[in-house]
Amino acid sequence: MLAGLLVTVFGAPATAAPAETSEAGRAGDTAPSVDEQVLYKQGDFGYACFRIPAVVRAANGTILAFAEGRVKDCGDDEDIDLVLRRSADGGRTWGPLQVVSEGNGTTHGNPVPIVDERTGRVVLVSTHNGAEPCPDGCDRDPWVQVSDDHGETWSAAREMTEGKRPEWNHWYATGPMHGIQLRHGPHAGRLVVGASYESWDRVGAHAYGTHLLYSDDSGATWNIGAETSHDDGTMIAQEVTVVELTDGRIYASARERGTDEGSRAYATSSDGGESWDEPFRTMPKLATTDVQASLLRYDDGRILFSSPMHPGAREAMGIRSSYDEGRRFETWDEGKVFHWGPSAYSDMVRLDGDEAALMYEAGDVSPYEQIRFARFDESYLETPNGPPPGVPGPPAPGPATPDTSPYRNQAFVRGGAQTTGGRFGGGLALDRVDDRVEVPFDDSIDLGAKDFTLTSWIRYSETTGAHTILWFHRVDRGTNPPALWLRAEPASNRIRAILAVDRFDVTVQSASAYNDGQWHFVVLQRTGGELRLLVDGQEVSSAAAPAGSVTLGKEFGVEGVHVGQRLDGADRFRGTMDEVRVYRRALTAAELDLIRQRNLPVGGRLGLRLPFDRVG
Repeated sequence: MLAGLLVTVFGAPATAAPAETSEAGRAGDTAPSVDEQVLYKQGDFGYACFRIPAVVRAANGTILAFAEGRVKDCGDDEDIDLVLRRSADGGRTWGPLQVVSEGNGTTHGNPVPIVDERTGRVVLVSTHNGAEPCPDGCDRDPWVQVSDDHGETWSAAREMTEGKRPEWNHWYATGPMHGIQLRHGPHAGRLVVGASYESWDRVGAHAYGTHLLYSDDSGATWNIGAETSHDDGTMIAQEVTVVELTDGRIYASARERGTDEGSRAYATSSDGGESWDEPFRTMPKLATTDVQASLLRYDDGRILFSSPMHPGAREAMGIRSSYDEGRRFETWDEGKVFHWGPSAYSDMVRLDGDEAALMYEAGDVSPYEQIRFARFDESYLETPNGPPPGVPGPPAPGPATPDTSPYRNQAFVRGGAQTTGGRFGGGLALDRVDDRVEVPFDDSIDLGAKDFTLTSWIRYSETTGAHTILWFHRVDRGTNPPALWLRAEPASNRIRAILAVDRFDVTVQSASAYNDGQWHFVVLQRTGGELRLLVDGQEVSSAAAPAGSVTLGKEFGVEGVHVGQRLDGADRFRGTMDEVRVYRRALTAAELDLIRQRNLPVGGRLGLRLPFDRVG
């Protein structure tokens, strides 16, 4: 059965996005131009969610904007269709949604469209898997289908059995983003797609591989080209995007998920994608978080790279340029940010004149609320970004409690919290309604990638809910930022802490909530590669701690420390707290005993000490 036989009636406008728009520059005006629209949003067209944008320009100029239409939710499996919207006027107006490949309860995703400029054919490579959820891998396979009328109608999909080896059994993924057609050298006309796989025999180590697929007959048949494989976890290159260099080589950029430094890796092929010149290498200076990205040849002197700019969170979607064929890309502040908020996957397409377009996932609360299409000209890429809007401004004035560390940080007492009897002298009573303490960010409490020690006395009797003791720097709103927090959770009968860096996180938790109305001394440490939770001088939990900075991306805005609540105001504490301390080092057991038993002023990289003896 042919999928998507609906003939598009062009001219239906897309939903306008709440973004800056300008049409200057279309007719001789050199002012920067950008126009952004929402092509897909949650709940539209009967789909719960849309993800995974991919975009190409057909030979007749029609823009084809693909996505995954996820029927049930934003999850990566179960009932997912490949869908398409088309534009005949360079992305200004858009036709209705077409279903190009219907999942019917299974997953059809990871679109990689390629345009054969010689024949006009549009080739769509994708990945299909069955209806069962895939929490720990599943058998996924590449498929291919074509359109010979610029995306109006599509052939039935054919399984590309020649594009996958039997041992690639645990995971397989094409792209996702557009593929390319080579223009130079003996392989001119060849179609090239990036793909990756994971193998596991259920006994030994997982093997992770990256490869190219290529076709010399307009997508009718395919070959497995350049391959690389790693089974030691040091390199996990996935979600491969490709661009042709001016000398005819293929440049491949991959999402790097191993233990090497950096989240991007690259390799080149000098023989049309049949082999790699060298294995993939990481690019630590191309800072982005663990996420898909896309490459686009803008002109002979410029390659564009799109991804979230934040190095540790899916935020700040933007474009960076390379003027030396991929050897160096701009830093985030040299590039152009299109959306400061949550954002994730993206793709790009070249348009007429000096225009191009960025198609990307974005939202206000999570990255997956919409897929947007931003048409821009070259001068827009050169306009300054200005400061990130997430950088906190001066704190609101109000009552404060003294910080007796050498740094004398401001510690604002909010909600009318008052002193009461503490473990040593005074303590601070918190009512779980609006009481808390806010300490603005300062280098003295920037724990970075260092070892640290956090201490606090707590006394409470609650039996329900979660009660924050300390919360540092960021709240995860679906963008995977670094995280550090310590919280009493009497509803689950525990005290729990989380440390998250990049895609790695670790939890430590006690076997008791210590909610007996007595004073308890709680310590959280990162020391020697471990995260340790101690209560009343005894270690109650430990785990291997991920390396890396808990303030990665602080140039995009981080808060300081909140005592008694999450940064977003949730999970407030009811009870009394005393003697909160923050050290940028791991204290010894003897030093912790001196604090616990005698409340002595142990120094050495002490960034914050709140005795809570007075508020004023």
